[in-house]
Amino acid sequence: MTAATSSQPTCVITPEFLRDLARIVGPARLLSSEDELLVYECDGYIVEKNVPDVVVFPETADEIVAIVKACLASDVPFVPRGAGTSLAGGCLPVGGGVMIALTKMRQILEINLRDRYAVVEPGVVNINLTRALAGSGFHYAPDPSSQGACTIGGNIATNSGGPHTLKYGVTVNHVIGIEFVTPDGDLVQLGGPTGRGNNFDLTGLFVGSEGTFGIVTKVWVKVVRNPAAYRTMLAIFDSIDDTTQAISNIIGAGIVPAALEMMDKGIVGALEEAFHFGFPLDAEAVLLIEVDGLEVAVDAEAQTITQLCKDTGAREVRLSQTEEERALLWKCRKQAFGAIGRLSPSYCTQDGVVPRTKVPEILRFIAEVSERHDIRVVNVFHAGDGNLHPILLFDERDAEQIKRVMLASDEILSKCIDLGGSVTGEHGIGVEKISFMNRLFTEEDLIVMEDVRKVFNPSGHCSPGKLLPTAGACGMEHIQQSHPSRRAAM
Repeated sequence: MTAATSSQPTCVITPEFLRDLARIVGPARLLSSEDELLVYECDGYIVEKNVPDVVVFPETADEIVAIVKACLASDVPFVPRGAGTSLAGGCLPVGGGVMIALTKMRQILEINLRDRYAVVEPGVVNINLTRALAGSGFHYAPDPSSQGACTIGGNIATNSGGPHTLKYGVTVNHVIGIEFVTPDGDLVQLGGPTGRGNNFDLTGLFVGSEGTFGIVTKVWVKVVRNPAAYRTMLAIFDSIDDTTQAISNIIGAGIVPAALEMMDKGIVGALEEAFHFGFPLDAEAVLLIEVDGLEVAVDAEAQTITQLCKDTGAREVRLSQTEEERALLWKCRKQAFGAIGRLSPSYCTQDGVVPRTKVPEILRFIAEVSERHDIRVVNVFHAGDGNLHPILLFDERDAEQIKRVMLASDEILSKCIDLGGSVTGEHGIGVEKISFMNRLFTEEDLIVMEDVRKVFNPSGHCSPGKLLPTAGACGMEHIQQSHPSRRAAM
């Protein structure tokens, strides 16, 4: 497939255009100076960087409509951004242009417990919805590890998961309606309080489109009842193979935990230094396991899981005795990525998926890649559904280390494909993984995807250079110049 060349954004910013944007949002909600823009040069994927020409902070859907129309009139590309916690370059301003930061649209507009939904703006931080529901007997289930910082709009962009989505499902399973501004500048609503109705599930299609279908302005999400009881366990293993076998045994026994998370020795050490929970520093890996449901059922499931872990080689299985212990365990897991700063000045978090039965093989392969490229890799991931997050540690000031990190990452993701998996479970394709799309999909598949995107984004001005290898010349040239090693794979 070849990159499209017609109607490409010109990426030229004029003083008149800046004045138009200032009239829409006001000078206080517009950034255009070099030092201010530097903050927005990348998201959590720090290997790719590019500074936008201007950042605007709308507060209403009408302002977003006006911004998009101004961009189209001046032939300028634009990209939405939430909290910037995405890990595949999803909000990278490829080719420059306007970044539309949604962090000021952070209102929880409605909570309707009777009909079990909430209405939020895209800039609402995920955990703030959880806090707003505290004491109501309900919660919003998707809980990414970056829950304390990531936004609902960003979760929609990449169809984020999280520890508890093993049982409850990912973002798409909890979004029932979306209001958004199309790349043509129209305000459109898909679904709503009652869901999608009897027509096509365009809401489901929009979730995971990585900002290429439009800019979210309002979201209707499901809220679900809190479980009556929890049992949270920490299983400690002296062998990675035993740990992964325990994962298979638990699922094979017909138990679907609310969460089943694995952390290896490297992560455990960093967490213990940070939080002093009492993790055994000599253990090769630990499993954080949670079951929930009726009080009468969770004890039996916890006992079965404990025995399965011990039968598979666990040296110890600890059961949280208090809500405080449970909360500390989850604090450790949710803040694992923050603790990595104790291990390395920079890191690259990968996101691949393999069948659960292939987890032992992919972990052995990751260890081989780590040794071969002399890049330390630690692992913390959603073990229950095979969603891996190998974390490659390096120093971004060293160009040679960056090169080795990219090669190691490519090998790991390629192996995920070879084992029947995918190169993303919840982080998206962004700019990082475009070169893998031709391996994951046939040419016909990609043509259909491109045709669907053109329905929403015919001009290509919205989030150019993302997701598909036909993303447009402006974006693809930037990616190919940045990574010659990936250019050969495209």
